Amino acid sequence: MKQYMQQAIQLAQSASSTGINPRVGAVVVKDGRVVGFGAHLKAGEAHAEVHAIRMAGAAAYGATIYVTLEPCSHHGKTPPCADLLVESGIKRAVIAMEDPNPLVSGRGIARLKAAGIDVEVGLLESEARALNTAFLRSLETKRPYVILKTATSLDGKVALDNGDSKWVTGTAARRDVHELRATVDAVLTGVGTVLADDPGLTVRLDRETTQPLRIVLDRDLRTPLSSQLVRTANDTPVLLYTTSDDQAKREAMATYGVEIADYTSLGAVLQDVYARGIGRLLVEAGPTLVTSILDGQFVDEWVMYQSPRVFGGKGGFYRSPQDGPLETIERFDVRSVETFGTDIKLIMRKEESNVHGNR
Repeated sequence: MKQYMQQAIQLAQSASSTGINPRVGAVVVKDGRVVGFGAHLKAGEAHAEVHAIRMAGAAAYGATIYVTLEPCSHHGKTPPCADLLVESGIKRAVIAMEDPNPLVSGRGIARLKAAGIDVEVGLLESEARALNTAFLRSLETKRPYVILKTATSLDGKVALDNGDSKWVTGTAARRDVHELRATVDAVLTGVGTVLADDPGLTVRLDRETTQPLRIVLDRDLRTPLSSQLVRTANDTPVLLYTTSDDQAKREAMATYGVEIADYTSLGAVLQDVYARGIGRLLVEAGPTLVTSILDGQFVDEWVMYQSPRVFGGKGGFYRSPQDGPLETIERFDVRSVETFGTDIKLIMRKEESNVHGNR
């Protein structure tokens, strides 16, 4: 049994971006043979169970389905998967974990049992939970799973005091940033970064990928119409949050394809983009926005690229004074360490004891 659930988990891992939806894999087994499989690959499209049952066809009758998450029982953008399993004649369902979404939680399992389907829950549950760290976190916070990316010198600087920041890290590390962008739904930056670096914030890899939404926080609407972000907005969407009432500039932005939204607070922005279907949000920004993100305790995961050089000076990425005491300062757990050329990549996540205290 375990091998089939492992296959379902591997299928779920193949999903690139499911927005606010979880990554799910499913495998249908009949007489010791896999007759259907599938994964939920993109938000709004068919769920894993649908792909697996369609592939199995008539062979689904009397079969066992292995699925990494409880089948949905409500009408959303797609019909309930629990109903599909009942109609297909599935005899047994092995489910890795119950869906914590209040719209589903336990209802899908109850629907299957009411139809006479034998249900087992809990096989490889920890592995299934690890698939959906972002989904589970966002359900709790009602905002995207926020990934902060920083590139610093060994002494934590993002630039020299003269402003020179190109390039802090090497080619291999910069390419890995594009791999990271390819895993998220949106990239968030501030107007300071737009003015200083004129970034494109697109994924540039030697393979076809889905481009993330580009989001800019620009209270005074200082983003130039000549910037890369504005000039390419019709090809790759840009969402800009501002407090400016400069109607002429707003209309000019709109003609380039930039969507304008009203800025009230950083927390409100995060809630709004989550409501728009953004499940994983990458923050690539300068010290002002990075400091706000950290001070708000919005960071769920931190990807830090570090060059083995010492810059000196004052160009750090975090500008907020810390008065302590030390035990009150937010901590992150180091989850992995890699090297790219001479640079180091650390992946850190919010310490578990701090998770429930997040604002």
